[in-house]
Amino acid sequence: MPTSTTLPPARRGRGLAVVTALVAFLAALGLSSAPPASAATWPVLRSGSIGAEVTAAQHLLTARGHATGADGAFGPATDSAVRAFQSGAGIAVDGVVGSGTWSALVVTVRSGDSGPAVQAAQVLLNKHGAGIGVDGAFGPGTDAAVRSFQSANGLASDGIVGPATWQSLAGAGGGGGGGGDWAPIIPRDNLPRSAYGAPHHTYPALDLPTATGVPAYAITGGTATAMSNDRCGNGVSLSAGGATYLYCHFDSHAFSGTRTVAAGELLGRTGNTGNSTGPHLHFQVTVDGSLRCPQALVLAVYDGVAPPAPSSLPTSGCVG
Repeated sequence: MPTSTTLPPARRGRGLAVVTALVAFLAALGLSSAPPASAATWPVLRSGSIGAEVTAAQHLLTARGHATGADGAFGPATDSAVRAFQSGAGIAVDGVVGSGTWSALVVTVRSGDSGPAVQAAQVLLNKHGAGIGVDGAFGPGTDAAVRSFQSANGLASDGIVGPATWQSLAGAGGGGGGGGDWAPIIPRDNLPRSAYGAPHHTYPALDLPTATGVPAYAITGGTATAMSNDRCGNGVSLSAGGATYLYCHFDSHAFSGTRTVAAGELLGRTGNTGNSTGPHLHFQVTVDGSLRCPQALVLAVYDGVAPPAPSSLPTSGCVG
């Protein structure tokens, strides 16, 4: 009969310990047999491209000294800015934002930083469903969103948006639906959840009591127009996907005229202008000419779950 090759218990235990130690040693050297997470590929942007990646590139161009409107549309002005940046950086001047241009364009940002490079990171985080404000301030909310994204994508969860995190943010997922298309209309920590479900006084709408100066964000991407009148005061009308979202009583606008905005982009700061009895944000949704109760929509966005279609919101039942 053939002899058994099974090790005695003591020797088997020592052998297992040696193997375990060897695996740990190889992993520390980066030689583990486990396959690493595949790196996202930088997107290629050129004239005619649209989307969150274009908005981020536009913010980064501004951060690099080439002021560019962040409208998410790669038009002639963006093409000129890209070429100017490429020329100054010693990159082939072709107007295309490919891997080489991205690598030179990104700026490492971390907690405490501010400015357009942080806005670029926030835009891309929202593409992946973070639902944070695009205010250019790298605070606790942005730090938490970065760490969550890094952890979910096999990156070192250090809260620093460096080259590898930039590449993963820009090159992977998001943008096609879900949470990345929506953002809270004011910072989540400003009011309790119950405030978002409160009925309006007389017609389908929502009033959020805030202090003056609280940032108000685009709930979704679309075309935003700054406006002022006796009733709304300083406000913004945001058109997107067949719905119109109206923000009223701003203390100040974040821009003038009409522009394309991404979800989470700053529209203005709350106040007490127009027909108002105290600082607050008035928010309403109109679809097919009818006012819709916005409570279910903003609650879903607040909770980070897929929101109902604006056309499915009720036209009554949300009045106090």
